[in-house]
Amino acid sequence: MKKTLIVDIISGLLILLFVYAGLSKLLDYADFKFQLSRSPFVTKVAGLVAWAVPASEIVVALLLVFNRTRLLGFYASFFLMLLFTGYIYAMLHYSYYVPCSCGGVLSQMSWGQHLIFNIAFTILAFLGVVMYEPVNTKQQKDEILYDI
Repeated sequence: MKKTLIVDIISGLLILLFVYAGLSKLLDYADFKFQLSRSPFVTKVAGLVAWAVPASEIVVALLLVFNRTRLLGFYASFFLMLLFTGYIYAMLHYSYYVPCSCGGVLSQMSWGQHLIFNIAFTILAFLGVVMYEPVNTKQQKDEILYDI
């Protein structure tokens, strides 16, 4: 399988994840904010986090859409997934209360399943960073300007 196809598949999976997660949090904003306010790690900044997380997810998804910003999108995906994975790990190991702060289908997962899911997507984001090949020729750059 060509490396570019693998990178495109990884990018597509991350886009789907971030758009779905971001929109589901925004569509159920009140519950998402409430659940965050019950988390011992973000209680005081729950309002800020409740907007920053879904906004970040959607921005990262947009970065992954365009070839010119895809590498930055992979780095941002890796960073976000590390943050989310670390948060889940901390909640599972150091929190007295584990709220449900995920939206949509992801809320059906246990926290342990969610941790494994996040680790898998963290690995995918890392592979995207490692495998991404920047565009080298002017002709390819010109073509990519119109590649959506």
